[in-house]
Amino acid sequence: MKKHNFSAGPCILPKSVLLQAAEAVQDLDGSGLSLIEISHRSPAFVSIMEEARSLALEMLGLEGKGYQALFLQGGASTQFLMVAYNFLNTRGGYVNTGTWSSKAMKEAGFFGEVLELASSKDKNFAYIPKGYTIPEGLDYVHLTSNNTIFGTQFKEFPKTNSPLICDMSSDIFSRELAFSQFDLIYAGAQKNMGPAGATLVVVKEELLDKMAREVPSMLNYKTHVSKDSMFNTPPVFPVYTSLLTLRWLKEQGGIAAIEEVNERKANLFYSELDLNPVFTGFAEKEDRSVMNATFDITVDELKPVFEKACESAGINGIKGHRSVGGYRASMYNALGMDSVGVLVDIMSELERKG
Repeated sequence: MKKHNFSAGPCILPKSVLLQAAEAVQDLDGSGLSLIEISHRSPAFVSIMEEARSLALEMLGLEGKGYQALFLQGGASTQFLMVAYNFLNTRGGYVNTGTWSSKAMKEAGFFGEVLELASSKDKNFAYIPKGYTIPEGLDYVHLTSNNTIFGTQFKEFPKTNSPLICDMSSDIFSRELAFSQFDLIYAGAQKNMGPAGATLVVVKEELLDKMAREVPSMLNYKTHVSKDSMFNTPPVFPVYTSLLTLRWLKEQGGIAAIEEVNERKANLFYSELDLNPVFTGFAEKEDRSVMNATFDITVDELKPVFEKACESAGINGIKGHRSVGGYRASMYNALGMDSVGVLVDIMSELERKG
């Protein structure tokens, strides 16, 4: 039976990517050697890293615009620390939209003053704050574009004269944006790009000139840029699999094409959610995430029925995060429309039973 993978991460990957990655573990491009046993300094892997970095910039429309792409380790959680270590000299502004932005603020507090520009904590992060004022003179403004746990997503980004930094871990490469408005973007690969173990960082070269303190080598963006993201042994398998996913994305027509597919999937799901009285959404409608739909069942007695139906249909990863409860359908780039259709059919059938 086909599995319908709605897991929030590690994410579903295209079948073709999984097959190519599996083959490379056995034999990389007919070399007689496994991807995971060749030297990371070999021409074969250096070429992989160079293409991955270049293709990331190409897909974001940032190629030749003064940006560098890096594949680092430590996940987005290490980026909470690195961003502040490198750029927080006096005061940084944060928009608090959930668990991950809260964690980013905590790490930044070790290096300077953290100013909470706005927060949606008053409604358990069910919306994206709007209409707040951003003061002048901040070292940077930090946002989390998509909130995996609570199912909200920025539809518009604030204007600021300060450098704009964004955690895009769960919606990177899923929709067209003016990516040049950001001075630094970071994203854990395991949400929409590849397996866990690699983190994409895209940084504007001009931002590196704003570093005012000495930063240890491994946490210093300049170190990794100067060494072409090869300062230390990189996570070869996640980088290679991310490259395959970026190639697949380009074959689909790039971000513009995948955004259309993602919108159709989200519209199919949310249309059912809004019309079905058995279910209720967590996030406010105008701020709903296209990637992570959070919802619950209004009749407790129907929850085991729904869960059994999902299990029987091969649906995986539908449970909500423990801090929110309920359910969560993560509809990343590689998830097919057919999988969303299976879930919607189950929801519709539950209404008839209820």
